Amino acid sequence: MQSNEKQLTPLVHNGPSPRTIEKQPTTEENRNVSRHVRAVRDVLQPLLSTPRHERVPVMDALGRGLAETILAPMDLPPFDNSQMDGFAVRSQDLTDGHGALRVGAPGPAGAVPEPLVPGVAAPIMTGAMMPAGANAVIPIEWAVPHIFPPPGALATVTLPSTAAGSFVRRRGSDVAEGDCVLAFGTHLGPRQLGLLSALGVTEVTVHQKVTVLLVTTGDEVVEPGDRRAPGKIYDANNTLLEASMREAGLDVVRAGIIRDEPGVLSELLKQHASHVDLIVTTGGVSKGAYEVVRQTMLDHPVEFSHVEIQPGGPQGLGTFDGIPILAFPGNPVSCLISFEMFLRPLLGELFGTPKPRATYRTQLSHALTSPPRKHQVRRGVLLQNGTVRLEGGEGSHLLGALARSHVLVHIPAGVSELAEGEEVEVWVI
Repeated sequence: MQSNEKQLTPLVHNGPSPRTIEKQPTTEENRNVSRHVRAVRDVLQPLLSTPRHERVPVMDALGRGLAETILAPMDLPPFDNSQMDGFAVRSQDLTDGHGALRVGAPGPAGAVPEPLVPGVAAPIMTGAMMPAGANAVIPIEWAVPHIFPPPGALATVTLPSTAAGSFVRRRGSDVAEGDCVLAFGTHLGPRQLGLLSALGVTEVTVHQKVTVLLVTTGDEVVEPGDRRAPGKIYDANNTLLEASMREAGLDVVRAGIIRDEPGVLSELLKQHASHVDLIVTTGGVSKGAYEVVRQTMLDHPVEFSHVEIQPGGPQGLGTFDGIPILAFPGNPVSCLISFEMFLRPLLGELFGTPKPRATYRTQLSHALTSPPRKHQVRRGVLLQNGTVRLEGGEGSHLLGALARSHVLVHIPAGVSELAEGEEVEVWVI
């Protein structure tokens, strides 16, 4: 049983002392954002080597990634139908301008109408099937009189001439049978589910949800609601990342706060490795004396590097007992930016969920400076005039500024300053 007292024990209990561990060489390099994204993709790619799919009812597929290609089993619309409330006609009956036609039997939506004979106009409602022989619809507003006669009444109606096809929704004009309507990997939102239902589809094959083990490290953090002793802070990382991950469609196993003891962390990861797909840790990845994640990973193929990004530079990436692991920095804003930059987009790319962040370019409301060698990600507020104002400073601890922000503002590497009115790329969060 572990003591509550901090012990910087090595991963192998009979191995070298913590001091010796700190002197052991670790894989360390600087890499740009694009290179790190490619490295993360390579680590996550094996999750697709074995199909992890399930068949679910259409409504249960909301927010999931499609794991099949859907070909239309039928035409949409499935038959020619009226775009308007009006009269179905043979356009050739009205070639000489306004003409008086006998009013035939009405065609309500959902019924199969009688064939239209020459010299007759059939009342028709929006969405109703076109009668055989009819090739156009004239809106009721254009008729004289512009009201429908009572059913069965002997009546005539005067109508303007019209072109064939007017106000007619042709069979298959939206989707033709056999068309690819949803490609493998499509993120399934309300619009896509609506299309599936219109095609009569009741079940689809989707990617199973990725299960992630979320681990926060640090002797200085305590759970919200617990007694906070001097020198301690309440943990925000677990809530910040779990909420972000759940919003992104992940199943999250929240391990809580793990002390800065490599043996404890190693044992926890081993306990969960068999039933999770991915491990994400926060903290313990920098070059300090008590970097628990670095120490724990000495015997595992995990690289630690400094990515040219601010915040979120220190990163760990590799596998633990064959499970992909992403080790994020410990400051709250840093770990969130790490998730948004290095994990969330790739989950969407590989598994169809979550859908990409909405991105666009907008003007700065004020000038800014940025470290020229780093891709800087700042928090921003959208103003009523459409410009963006940076919120808070560069610090990776500024949760108040993060909570007030609408967007992430991207200043790419190589840019050291931008003037008021210059454009930047923003991601809506």
